[in-house]
Amino acid sequence: MSHLDPERLALLAIGESAADGERSHLEDCPVCATELEELAFAVSVGRATVDVGEWETPPERVWEGILADISHPEPDPPAEPSARAAAPSASPAAPSPPPTDPPAAGPSSRAAGTGSPPAAPRGRTRMLFTLAASVALLLVIVGIGVAVRPAQPVEVAAASLDAFPAHPGARGSATVIETDDRERVVRVTLDADADTGDGAREVWLITADATALVSLGTLEGSEGTFPIPPDIDIDEYVLVDVSLEPADGDPQHSGDSIVRGELRAA
Repeated sequence: MSHLDPERLALLAIGESAADGERSHLEDCPVCATELEELAFAVSVGRATVDVGEWETPPERVWEGILADISHPEPDPPAEPSARAAAPSASPAAPSPPPTDPPAAGPSSRAAGTGSPPAAPRGRTRMLFTLAASVALLLVIVGIGVAVRPAQPVEVAAASLDAFPAHPGARGSATVIETDDRERVVRVTLDADADTGDGAREVWLITADATALVSLGTLEGSEGTFPIPPDIDIDEYVLVDVSLEPADGDPQHSGDSIVRGELRAA
């Protein structure tokens, strides 16, 4: 019985629909059905590990072991037992004929197996191919999963926000988050009982010497997330400030800070 092509089995394991003839063959052929089941298991393992986090590079000995298992040659067949020594004869031994060169192996002798090593069993060849295909398929699935995995946010800096004398009951925190596409945001939380009246709580980034500042937006409630402009260097704008701003239309800092803290690398 012929078997399904290993590449087709790999595609079926990933999820491609089988043709009518392939389905019939899988129902009747336990060899192909088992190989498909093994490949499908490799696919399920790969897909289940997409969200496990960062992958560690396996040590070199792992790949050396895989290559050794795949490329290990067939052991030589046991040597045929030598012919039994001839019984001693009463008559003197006839002189040995002069050695002659062996005849060149022709097509017929090759067909009979003379002068050529025994072929590896077909089952072992298919097993090694299945093993290699399973490993390759698993690595491809893992690679695709890593490529399509959403960018994981990374905390790059944080600050504790301490109250100013005019707002003794206030406190808060700020965290700078950066994604793989280099977008940065600052997440601010504020616990303050100050009555804003007609004013608003505005979030600022300020340089260490307080000579430059930039407004990030208004904090509604006790928590908010604000994009950081691309041209702002948080190594210079190290202070996070939340101020109480009156509704007077003036975009400048009111001078009435509720809390402030210095960002430090996470």
